[in-house]
Amino acid sequence: MRVTINDEPKDTAAQTLADLLAELGVAQEPAVAAAVDEQVVPRSRWPAHALAEGARILVIRAAQGG
Repeated sequence: MRVTINDEPKDTAAQTLADLLAELGVAQEPAVAAAVDEQVVPRSRWPAHALAEGARILVIRAAQGG
């Protein structure tokens, strides 16, 4: 299926948000947030959140610094 991640088109076989974030290598990072189609998805719902063709995903990594 084709989705858009942070404004970049991507083909993926992932069926859930958790699968996609694991594919991207960020699922285990503690300071990651995700939204699908402009709706924030809590981490606890990632495994159950099914992805659809054309979904727009925003992945945010918190950073600190000065």
